[in-house]
Amino acid sequence: MNKRILLVEDEESLQDIIKLNLELDGYEVNAVNNGKLALEEFASKRFDLVILDVMLPEVDGFTICQTIRLENTHIPILFLTAKSSAEDRIFGLKIGGDDYLTKPFNLDEFLLRVQSLLKRGATESDPSLDNFRFGDCKIDFSAFTITDIEGNEHQLSKKEMKLLRLFVERRNEVLSRETILETVWGYDVFPSTRTIDNYILAFRKYFEKDPKDPKHFHSIRSVGYKFVA
Repeated sequence: MNKRILLVEDEESLQDIIKLNLELDGYEVNAVNNGKLALEEFASKRFDLVILDVMLPEVDGFTICQTIRLENTHIPILFLTAKSSAEDRIFGLKIGGDDYLTKPFNLDEFLLRVQSLLKRGATESDPSLDNFRFGDCKIDFSAFTITDIEGNEHQLSKKEMKLLRLFVERRNEVLSRETILETVWGYDVFPSTRTIDNYILAFRKYFEKDPKDPKHFHSIRSVGYKFVA
């Protein structure tokens, strides 16, 4: 079966060149030109690799990567972008990118990187963080369950688990409410920030010895939240 690639590139001529060359190498390519369509495609179809530009209409590539990683930590992601600073490269790899290639690029090198990522994705075991422990608590992302501070097990919703995964993967970082909304809820559905507050209150009841004096889920006034393991 041909490997399926999601190509997210808004420059039409470059998208055409990349798509043609990938298809000549035997890959099946779905190409889209904005971030919103990329997330819709990813949610509705199966892919073996995602190639992401960063500067995109509607949803940027970094946000797309973070959103994908909340649900799938296995699929390889290759950033292909004109954002070439060391800070951008480090950030892209830190949030879940597997490789980072800057424009302009050598086509042969690009195709070799695609081949390498696809081989790695097919042979490596899933590196996803299925289980995470902190203190006496446990989060089982594969089973959608948690073990609370008292040792009791609870079944959580998909949205709750996505939010927990975001906090775990970005632990010790301050996350703004806007970042949380964009990454977990997406651009089409924007609940009130009070919705996030209610989720945090629930997490504190599960995971904190004293919910009024939290050690793990901290409120950062006028900004958002920080999770400390």
